[in-house]
Amino acid sequence: MADTLSITSGSERAELPITEGSVRATDLRAIPTPDGPLTSFDPGFVNTASCHSSITYIDGDAGILEYRGYPVDQLADGSTHLEVAHLLMFGELPTASELEAWENEINTHRFVHENVGQIIESFRYDAHPMAKLMSGVASMQTFYPSARRIEDPESRRRNVVRLIAKMPTLAAWSYRHSIGRHRVYPNDELNYVENFLAMLFQSQQRVYRPDPRVTRAMEVLFILHADHEQNCSTNAVRAVASAGNDLYTSAGAGVGALFGPLHGGANEAVLRMLREIGHVDNVGEFLEGVKNGRAKLMGFGHRVYKNYDPRAKVIKRSTEEVFEVTGINPLLEIAVELERIALNEEYFVKRRLYPNVDFYSGLIYEALRFPPEMFTVLFAVPRTVGWCAQWLEGVTDPEQKIMRPKQIYTGHRARTFVPMDERDA
Repeated sequence: MADTLSITSGSERAELPITEGSVRATDLRAIPTPDGPLTSFDPGFVNTASCHSSITYIDGDAGILEYRGYPVDQLADGSTHLEVAHLLMFGELPTASELEAWENEINTHRFVHENVGQIIESFRYDAHPMAKLMSGVASMQTFYPSARRIEDPESRRRNVVRLIAKMPTLAAWSYRHSIGRHRVYPNDELNYVENFLAMLFQSQQRVYRPDPRVTRAMEVLFILHADHEQNCSTNAVRAVASAGNDLYTSAGAGVGALFGPLHGGANEAVLRMLREIGHVDNVGEFLEGVKNGRAKLMGFGHRVYKNYDPRAKVIKRSTEEVFEVTGINPLLEIAVELERIALNEEYFVKRRLYPNVDFYSGLIYEALRFPPEMFTVLFAVPRTVGWCAQWLEGVTDPEQKIMRPKQIYTGHRARTFVPMDERDA
């Protein structure tokens, strides 16, 4: 016998089928209540599934993150970002020949129309680079009107490739404009991550070649940030796409969602916390303040993970490679001691507060001398791959409808209009 959920409302009783660990929300409408058909109330979609997806699997209790079934730590140890991009987009890791063709396809589309560069440069130099990036991404729909043909598989693929290829260029140009430097154009002699670093940091060199250890650390960070199921920005991409929108318009919404400090800005908050602690000797006192509600522990705990975030374990290893090149960030000692105490004290263990991906990533970005406002941009570049995969899955899903959540209305009803001269002051 199939599993069912029994619901009784007054004299009415219904048996709702349970499939894939869920009930269809529309089935609830068959159950009457004094306030109308039954619905669910779930602010923040804490326990509501909005789609079927085969891209990313998360088990927060066990600390598991998989892309298309592959554990993220294995991918970070053995692959490149473009290999992972191929996996997320097409469902399989590429063969050597497929990877070469995929890399060539991406490289062909790295350049961005000069007018997009002018859009970025129309901002004040001190405007936030995420605002510049968001405008640049959204504007590309006007340069590639074929993107609106979302029913055409060839058009979908071409514009996915364009966005993955051009996002590092847009991000680098936003950064260079912020520091008053000229634009650096893509270099076909360099791979995806090397080219991004070159566009960020090239000065007088004919060919800028970053230290391989830095390149590898950035590659790992890109892989770990590539996708993360139905997070806020991915949900924004899918919601905008559900109205029939192209990839660029949808991804622009994703950049806007990621701009929020509760989503993309958490690693900056970690650095502020570590600076406030100031010295490793102050960690114990700070954690006592957390217990007493006087301080907030940033970089620990996660909406999804109730175990050690698997991405944090990988990033912690990458800090060692970066600091070999840049020198050790003095905040690292504070971070390590904070983690050691928190992982062994009953207060934090009982609340399942473990380091998340933001706890160490900001230390790496700061060691590479990025200003804090660039941290979220560095998140957006690799997450573009996930947005593309999720957008493609959403617009080709026959089940998907335009997203339009219900509400629980709490306002006035059936009021009578009062003419202006009869209203009280």
